[in-house]
Amino acid sequence: MFALARQTLRGHLSGFVAAFVAVFCGSVLITLCGILIDSGQRGGIPPQRYASAPVVVTGPQELYLEFGMTHRFVERVPVPVSHLDAVAKVPGVRDAVGDVTVRAERGTAGGAESLEVHGWSSSALGPITLVDGTPPAGPDEVVLSADTGARPGDTAEIRTGGVATSYRVVGVTTAARDQAFLTDEGARTLSGRPDAVDAIAVLSEPDVSADELAERIRAAVPDVEALVGDDRADAEFLDVGTSRSFLMLIAGSFGGTMLMVVLAIVAVTLGLSVQQRRREFALLRAIAATPRQIYALIASETAVLATVAAVLGALPGVGLSFPLRDALAAFGVIPPEFEFVLGPLPVVVSVVACVACAVVAGVIAARRAARISPVSALGEATREPPRLGRGRLVTGWSLVVVGVVTGIALPLTIGGPTATAGAAGSALLVVIGMGLVGPRLLTMTTSLLGRIGFARPAAGWLAYHTARAHSRRLGSATTPLVLGVTMALVQIATITTTTAATERQLETGLVSDYVLIAPGGVAPEVVDAVGRVPNATAVPVAHSQVLVTYDEWGEQTSEAYSAQGVPPSGIEKVMDLDMRSGDLAGLADDGVAVSEFAARTFGVDVGESLTMRLGDGTPHTATVVAVYGNGLGFGDVTLPNDVLVEHTTSGLNTYVLVRGAAPDALRAVLADHPGVEVTDRNSFVAGRETDENGENAVALLLNLALLAFVSIAVVNVLVLATAARAREFALLRLVGAGTRQVSAMMHGEAAIVVLTSVVFGTLAAVPPLVGISLSLTGDALPSVPPLAYLGVVAVAVVLGWCSIALPTRFALREKPVEAMGVGE
Repeated sequence: MFALARQTLRGHLSGFVAAFVAVFCGSVLITLCGILIDSGQRGGIPPQRYASAPVVVTGPQELYLEFGMTHRFVERVPVPVSHLDAVAKVPGVRDAVGDVTVRAERGTAGGAESLEVHGWSSSALGPITLVDGTPPAGPDEVVLSADTGARPGDTAEIRTGGVATSYRVVGVTTAARDQAFLTDEGARTLSGRPDAVDAIAVLSEPDVSADELAERIRAAVPDVEALVGDDRADAEFLDVGTSRSFLMLIAGSFGGTMLMVVLAIVAVTLGLSVQQRRREFALLRAIAATPRQIYALIASETAVLATVAAVLGALPGVGLSFPLRDALAAFGVIPPEFEFVLGPLPVVVSVVACVACAVVAGVIAARRAARISPVSALGEATREPPRLGRGRLVTGWSLVVVGVVTGIALPLTIGGPTATAGAAGSALLVVIGMGLVGPRLLTMTTSLLGRIGFARPAAGWLAYHTARAHSRRLGSATTPLVLGVTMALVQIATITTTTAATERQLETGLVSDYVLIAPGGVAPEVVDAVGRVPNATAVPVAHSQVLVTYDEWGEQTSEAYSAQGVPPSGIEKVMDLDMRSGDLAGLADDGVAVSEFAARTFGVDVGESLTMRLGDGTPHTATVVAVYGNGLGFGDVTLPNDVLVEHTTSGLNTYVLVRGAAPDALRAVLADHPGVEVTDRNSFVAGRETDENGENAVALLLNLALLAFVSIAVVNVLVLATAARAREFALLRLVGAGTRQVSAMMHGEAAIVVLTSVVFGTLAAVPPLVGISLSLTGDALPSVPPLAYLGVVAVAVVLGWCSIALPTRFALREKPVEAMGVGE
């Protein structure tokens, strides 16, 4: 059968070009998704400071969840200092070095320079030599890099959180300019965790392998991770693990959607190709070909075509991973040094997935050609069947109804991320359903246009009747354009709705006069100093993330949510959370406040308990004391400030909200706290929006790639459908129609296709957008900028019109007699 399939492919090359391009482009994108997922599991940054340590011991930075998923904590999980002795006693350990990294600044004559502060014992990990002086021995002694120009006896000012501390330089080293060393105890004190270290770098005895030593450490010391190889960089760069999790999340979500879109597009393309070969399949059925043989022929053709296309498409997919990595780094979602993993697995998975999708789509497209009786097949060889099958209609309308109900009902019943994802996914159900009943929708549009006079001119009359007579062909050609309009509207409107709601909540909810920020965070001493200014209210706010465990569909599930920490008193003077029930004063009694979105998701109300893990993985149970509305602007979970800050890496507040302070008095106080910047609320809100643009940009980039694939599919299908009508155009010209009349007829058909696509694509986008808006904001009206909608419509019009008009123009260049002789 494969030999026959290769022969039929050679005989119908033009008819299979569209399917080839669809699978090729799909393979490009699926390969990219596979590389993202593979890099999310195995990619990262090679260890630098820890390169000389075969094993690095850290706290349990990951929590293993249900279904094999893991959650990586955004804050560093500390390692108790007491573990140093335990690790050092493990057989095969030559030395155990406790390391602490504190992000700080060094005051200079021109301002300040970024600085990493470590304990002196960690200097043994790198090629660091003491050039002059002695190691630090007292709490006020520091060793700097010789590149700074410092000399023993100089004074150095080190700033953290807006608090400056003077140290006496006792030595200089060959370390990098941004490296400084205190005593081990001094570094731990500066970090805010005097009884813990960030990690323990383990130096091994000769002839002891890293893997063997790591196993010994895991067995001897409980509740730690022993990292080897490139995984050691996870302890050195905390954001590497977060970047991996982000890659896994977005690639998994995008890859699933991509597979469904590829299946839908290839099914439409192959369905149109099968329709154009009605004569061939009718003849095969008439000479006793069985349905199984028809199925086998089409499946074999599709398998051969898809294999070649998928293999060729995987190559540019690998090549595009390099600019994609650079784009992700530019958007700030991965570190600039993050390296992608390029292995064979993503290519293999992409090829298998594309071939499987294509074969399934081919079998679906072959259904009528294989099952129809030989007599009926000959009858339908020159004209389309007048009606759609009952099964197709029932399936199509059922999918439309299920999609509409899912898009709106899920946010109203369960809420949360599941409801938001379900609402977004409902768009595909509606579009697939519309694709199945597409000929009916096209007939409806055509009939409506006929009633308003569309069929009165000669060209309009031809377009009107041709569209009704060939509704299957045009319906199939319309489906990709409907899909493109729907997906574009859903993706764009989801981002604009979320952004608009966040901006609105920030602008109305932030009622302070000033916002204080500093590199790395703001220390409590700054809050106390500003609080002593006459008439001033200074409220510290810390940001982090919590992992909340709750019941969903009768099962325990865990999800990460943004959290803020605020003091119970004074917060109402600087922040309006739009309280719906309860009171933030209850935070003082081990309470927690949640957004309305979170309350629906968790299924909790005021007075009920909520179980979570704080940013560093510490278990925490609190009583819900309030429910508020401004969750997008300020976070879905609000905890007492001291509870949240204690479990952050820096131990500092993210910013401080100030109200009532005289500007001169505020500046006078902050003169003693170098590095603290005063900004007004409008500038602060604009900065917060900029910080969130990175992940939105990545989502938009991937969705633009998906929409580009859909656009290519639109052009493919419409060009295929139009180019295959060369004989029809020739016949019209032979019976007296002019070239202009045929062109005008096709312009009329293009108008029908574009209008149908825009109208029903917009209608298909309404349920998911209403559901997404309800889930995220509680408002049924999504935010859709008029210019964005007009832009989507304009692109759809240009793609649809050009994909029909240009092939028509080329087809009309051939002489009618010659065109009539072209075989199918």
